[in-house]
Amino acid sequence: MRGGHARAELAVQTLKEQRLRPLGRLAGAELARRLNVTPQAVASLVARLEGRGQLERREHPRHRHVQELHLTDAGREALRAADQVIADVERHITEGLGPDQSAQLRTLLDQVSKTVRSA
Repeated sequence: MRGGHARAELAVQTLKEQRLRPLGRLAGAELARRLNVTPQAVASLVARLEGRGQLERREHPRHRHVQELHLTDAGREALRAADQVIADVERHITEGLGPDQSAQLRTLLDQVSKTVRSA
């Protein structure tokens, strides 16, 4: 069972990393394009996370008109909590499916992971 959970987590992690790794110095419009949402949605999300103290904006060291987004300790803790919720849901699903269906799910998740990596 643990193997299926690990694979599911890997698929989610691969997607998250692919989408989130390049965010360090992206403009809002580019960030919106990569996440397939509107720039307004990005601005709204940033404002919400900043309001909760989970994200902070800092001036770019070399470009004054560019702001960098950084997770705060609270933001990192929220991300860890979200990861735990995902892990719990995945464990619940694989336990409910049983060994045969879990094996089928693992195969499908492997295909998903490969597709995500090649996107």
